Amino acid sequence: MTDFITRERNGLVWREARNITALHAFSTRHGGVSGGDYASLNLRFNCDDPRENVLENYRLLGKALGIDAFSAAFTKQEHGTNVRVITDADRCSPTDPAPCFSDGLVTATPGLPIFCFTADCVPVLLYEPRARVAAAVHCGWRSSAADILGVAVGKMSALGAEPELIEAAIGPAIGSCCFETDSDVPEAMEHYLGGDTEGLIWPGAKPGKFLVDLRGANRRRLIGLGLSPGSIAVSGECTKCGGGDFWSHRAAPDGRRGVQCAVIQI
Repeated sequence: MTDFITRERNGLVWREARNITALHAFSTRHGGVSGGDYASLNLRFNCDDPRENVLENYRLLGKALGIDAFSAAFTKQEHGTNVRVITDADRCSPTDPAPCFSDGLVTATPGLPIFCFTADCVPVLLYEPRARVAAAVHCGWRSSAADILGVAVGKMSALGAEPELIEAAIGPAIGSCCFETDSDVPEAMEHYLGGDTEGLIWPGAKPGKFLVDLRGANRRRLIGLGLSPGSIAVSGECTKCGGGDFWSHRAAPDGRRGVQCAVIQI
């Protein structure tokens, strides 16, 4: 049995983690109205995809998931470690200017969808069902190495969450099969995990290049933060070579690509 299942409603397709008991989704490219390089469920505004297409994609996503995607929490991501605690006062539309720079959102507010967006980076959703606290975290390699997950779990704990009760889902992202890097990334991972990187880094095809399992590194960090290994679901899908189900920055070097979302609502 895999950690994730595929859902479909009215042609819109998304992934869910079996272990997370809150409403959540990892969107795919399928089920929207965008065309060409952005076909079809593109959630990115600052590109050549007409604005009305992206708006309709958000409407379709909200309808399929049963959430209000136009009264939710969004941020401008910057590959840092800023994690913001969100309340009803932070509700906005995806068309509004992003209210803050942040790569992680935490909330204890029922009925408030919180989003993060990716196109190869690692999306992580967290939920503590006793305290009813959730987080959506954008884990690029820089924010991962700077310990954004530690910051997010700390913010959840401040709202009453207990790490050993947190359910985690590490969604579709670039896999170690395609995440070829220079030496700076494995060096950052070594520091991030205190040297505990066995099975996460391999030599690349060319001298000085390396393959890195960023999802595995983040799973290992979550365990170090007190989460139960059995409560962490990890997607095995690679956004770059996974059959075109997801947006990939590396697969679109000219920048003509959309983004997918990870969203959770308590």
